[in-house]
Amino acid sequence: MTSRKCSTTRTFLKRRTHNVARFRVMGIDPGSVTMGVAVLDFERGSATQIYLQSVSLKPHGSFTARLGAIYAEVDRLIDTHAPDEFAIEQIFMYRSPESSLKLAQARGVAIAAAVGHGLTVHEYMPAVVKQAVVGTGRADKLQVQHMIKRLLSLSESPPADGADAAAVALCHCYRRTSLAGISADEVGVEKTAMQLLAQSRYRRRSR
Repeated sequence: MTSRKCSTTRTFLKRRTHNVARFRVMGIDPGSVTMGVAVLDFERGSATQIYLQSVSLKPHGSFTARLGAIYAEVDRLIDTHAPDEFAIEQIFMYRSPESSLKLAQARGVAIAAAVGHGLTVHEYMPAVVKQAVVGTGRADKLQVQHMIKRLLSLSESPPADGADAAAVALCHCYRRTSLAGISADEVGVEKTAMQLLAQSRYRRRSR
């Protein structure tokens, strides 16, 4: 079964990634209670939402059962949407070592599902993600939600964890195209303009 999935993923890789400016990425905001998942198509500086959701893991009961649910859900979504690349948020240390350990295990399960499909895993610290999408590494969740709504042209604000996952995916898109030498005209200028617009509207709403 694993070899079939890897083969399917490689087929999509060959079809889409010959053009570095066009690809599909899955972003994950890991968690042991709620997991954010986003799948975006990215082409020449513009992102389109394919899937964006906060997945509640509470109905699965015990922690080990929730880990199994994380693997099954990520595995299913990769099968369904066939992303070319996979990005996930890195963990930071909580005051509670137990919370940090649980988050690390949740990340590990999601990563294992991606690797099982032959995907390369890209990891980003939360501050790096916020800087890339909002323009400041200290952005709060409401700012991230507002920015994702603007950048993806959504009709309403996305759920918090889903927005974080979309931010991870967008961060990877911007980093990938920048490293590949895609021009600022295609990525940076449009992104910066959207950031400034969204930030100004957010500030007006917050007054």
